[in-house]
Amino acid sequence: MEGYSSIEILKIQQAYESMLADISPSVNAPEHLALIDKAYRYCLEKYDGRYLLSGKAYMFHLIDMARIAVVEVGLGYISVVAAFLHGIDYKKEVSIKDLQEQFGRTVAIVLEDFSQLSKLDTEKVAYNSDNFQVMFLSLVDDMRSVLLKIVHRVYDVRNQHDVVPDRLAKYFHEIKYIYIPIVHRLGLYKLKAELEEKLMLYENPAIFHEIEAKIEATHEARKQTADDFISRISASIDAELERTKKNGKHKYFYTVKWRMKSIPSIYAKMRAQNVPFEEVYDLMAARVIIRCALKDEQECCWSVYSAITNLFDPMPERLRDWITKPKASGYESLHTTVKYDDKMWFEVQIRTTRMDEIAETGQAAHYLYKGEKETSEEWLLNVREVLENPGLVSFENSYKKIYKSDKIFIFTPEGDLKQLPIGSTVLDFAYEVHTRVGETCNGARVNGRMVPIRHELTNGDKVEIITSKKQSPRADWLNVVVTEKAKNKIRRYLKEQELKESEMGKGMLQRRLKNWKLPFSEMVVDMLVKEFRLENSLQLYHQISTGKIDIADVKRFLTSKFGVNAEKQERLVPELIEATKKDMATDAEESLSIGEDIDNVTYKLAKCCNPIPGDHVFGFVTNEGTISIHRTNCPNAKGLQQRYGYRIINVKWNGMESNVSQATIRIYGHDVLGLLGKITKIISDDMEVNMKNILFNSDKEGYFDGRIVLQIADVMALEQLMSKIKAIEGIMEVVRID
Repeated sequence: MEGYSSIEILKIQQAYESMLADISPSVNAPEHLALIDKAYRYCLEKYDGRYLLSGKAYMFHLIDMARIAVVEVGLGYISVVAAFLHGIDYKKEVSIKDLQEQFGRTVAIVLEDFSQLSKLDTEKVAYNSDNFQVMFLSLVDDMRSVLLKIVHRVYDVRNQHDVVPDRLAKYFHEIKYIYIPIVHRLGLYKLKAELEEKLMLYENPAIFHEIEAKIEATHEARKQTADDFISRISASIDAELERTKKNGKHKYFYTVKWRMKSIPSIYAKMRAQNVPFEEVYDLMAARVIIRCALKDEQECCWSVYSAITNLFDPMPERLRDWITKPKASGYESLHTTVKYDDKMWFEVQIRTTRMDEIAETGQAAHYLYKGEKETSEEWLLNVREVLENPGLVSFENSYKKIYKSDKIFIFTPEGDLKQLPIGSTVLDFAYEVHTRVGETCNGARVNGRMVPIRHELTNGDKVEIITSKKQSPRADWLNVVVTEKAKNKIRRYLKEQELKESEMGKGMLQRRLKNWKLPFSEMVVDMLVKEFRLENSLQLYHQISTGKIDIADVKRFLTSKFGVNAEKQERLVPELIEATKKDMATDAEESLSIGEDIDNVTYKLAKCCNPIPGDHVFGFVTNEGTISIHRTNCPNAKGLQQRYGYRIINVKWNGMESNVSQATIRIYGHDVLGLLGKITKIISDDMEVNMKNILFNSDKEGYFDGRIVLQIADVMALEQLMSKIKAIEGIMEVVRID
């Protein structure tokens, strides 16, 4: 086999240098570039004289794959090296051990996995595609091999003249049932659209070209429509910007562009709706891209949404809010469909420049955006979990997504935005508007519909608060609101009212005691507090004022203790004191039950040890008069008992509701393939226990350390769960931590 000519080598070198320039924003460390150059030189010698079907030098194929891997998928230098070496026959040409010695263990693992995937028989994948995808992913140790297979198929569909026809059929079969679902889940939407278009051209060329011709025939008319639409929404956004500028709020910049829906997307709508091309109502889409500060992203997006929907009527059921809660792939955008005229609808996507970059390039863009580039392909450590468990492992937890917000934006009747936490109610919004509005809130009109104060708001709601002079805050309002601002305002109002009423009650008690010829003393008040099982004198006065304690009952109790004779009262005081001490000692010996029978006692479970039903516990009376429940083996237990033994009381569990207690377990063991799935199956499916948080980390030696926060019924359920997890192969230790 003759080698490449000097002209071919020159062109190959020029293509290689062009590729290096393209990937330089992401791959620029000298040691990484040196390894890439070593792989390039190695392959240039290995493949000297090898050509593709089209007659093009084989090296161009490797260079193009390397470029796609970095620029379009977001991979790093390891994948570039693997792209150059992926075609080597490890049995006939060189051993994998030799490649490991020359290019490192990680490169060797990627190449081995790639070779393993290439050997799979994918002929029947269509009949069981979901299970096949799981099996496909379970074969590899390094997810870069899967992504490199995707890169290879992208190259193949772009260069079909270099692929043998029967192999091309096999490749499109894999693309349809394996690679398109994977790139969709990873958020590589640009590549997904390209693969879908190439697939349709291969499977249904006649329909593809028919739709393409119809689009082309109406191009000018649609362009005029799009230009008019963009002009009108731009004017509305400009007006909104001018208004916010006058209000002294932040300013943002934006661009608007439009496009026809992709032909595969149009064809899918035609089939789903069983209509011809002419009756697909939303053939065109516009995209508003905003440039603003990171902290203002959501507010700016909702501001643009407001400007557009003030001009054109939206289709409510088509609102897609992926900025409040992004997709598992990390995709963020605000989608709405608005009515342009009687027969035409426009889909509008609203996103920032950062969101747009992530939407175009997928998960790796999160790291590229933060400036980490390829120095850490950390996102690959968790990509398997995102692929295998899209509903279980959230993207924001797996990839430490620092800019995700847990806020919603609500419109006032005047079109102003108020920012609130997710889960906020009408009452939260009322207090956000003004304290007095909150205190007199009696309901609201949300998007024109009357709702009660506890109605939970969602992003984009337009809210008009209804007030009443007869309305005032109540204690149960604390269960309605979620914002600290509203809770503090309600507590302050209730406290002020309680103090006013307590002062009235104190005066009532003083006057009655005077009439009964009994002294108003601290001892008498303490006796009454104990008799009516209250926490302090303030509660006593308040309940007398509000009528919860009948003054006749007060008189009856004091008469039984003192009589009505002042002289007799003086003699009985010492005896009363001793009796009271005995009562208190008796109370201390009895155990207080945690549960339904102490609803009138304020207690809380200590966060330092998170006790759950079944734990051995004790109670500690805090300075505020509440009872803090601790486990007997709590780290703070010894100190509390030594320093404040007189404030310790016996408690026991009774009548607690299930699935309300929180416990954290630590799991340690070998990082066996599919282990996380087995653990979560036991927790969620077998034991039906809710997981609030999950975090797993693996080290280079093949061990993992995981922590899972659970909502568990009691100790027995927790011990049963831990026992089941310990039985899984690879688990070395399961312990409870708090």
